[in-house]
Amino acid sequence: MIDETVDEIEDMQTHSSSSVAIKAARALEAVTRRDSATVEEYVRDLERNASALRHANSSHATLQTTMAEIVGSVEDADYATVEDAKAVTRSTIDTVIEDIERAKGRAAENALPLLEDGATILTHDYSTTVLEAVERATELGRELDVYVTEARPRFLGRRTARALAGMDGVTAHLVTDSAAGHYLPDCDRVLTGMTCIVDGRLYNRVGTFPLAATAASVGVPMSVVGAESKIVDDGFAFENDYRSASEVMREPTAGFSIDNPAYDATPVELLDSVVTDDGRQTV
Repeated sequence: MIDETVDEIEDMQTHSSSSVAIKAARALEAVTRRDSATVEEYVRDLERNASALRHANSSHATLQTTMAEIVGSVEDADYATVEDAKAVTRSTIDTVIEDIERAKGRAAENALPLLEDGATILTHDYSTTVLEAVERATELGRELDVYVTEARPRFLGRRTARALAGMDGVTAHLVTDSAAGHYLPDCDRVLTGMTCIVDGRLYNRVGTFPLAATAASVGVPMSVVGAESKIVDDGFAFENDYRSASEVMREPTAGFSIDNPAYDATPVELLDSVVTDDGRQTV
């Protein structure tokens, strides 16, 4: 199960950074079902598998902190038996998953004032927090027009468009990334998720930076929404992920290379606000 989860994370089969962290935490439960002769052997096995999950995507702050919290719960403790250590591990996994889901729900709730009835929103990539905020808005009877960029080259925005199309009260439009500037003047706000914010830079799916710059140029406010834990002051160095060239072009190349970064860095000064489970902060 852990190897399968590592492959899923590396291949971006699981998209939202919160969902990645939850899936990885649940995968670690497999270690608690294995036989270990000693507590030390069990902890080494847990550390080894958590490390593999962390390295599957070094860019996700929530994934890194979640794995560290689970391993830390047993790493420095002195348990009498292996079963004691496993029980603490399972309890910690349940707690971190509950914390992630609770934070995501609160962030979505705090984003509701940005989704007024009749508003036109543009979003980028795939964010379960953005989708939850939109769904909560529709449950309150609000109607929204939502433009969704494809989020090339992986086209993760298509999944967002499909999810939005299933919500009553939402009129969803899928557009190419390069068409965002064409539709932005008709939008009331840009609302996206966030992978993390580190040292005054928003790291999110590639294409977020030009979207933010264009929105600022035409005077459309842009907000990002996600858990407060994704805002990291220190102790985390963002590492970009460079994807396979085949995601961009399957034909053989001759005389040129294909560079395919997964994320870009957006100065937070381009944003109107950052919405987390702790509230909304104007930048």
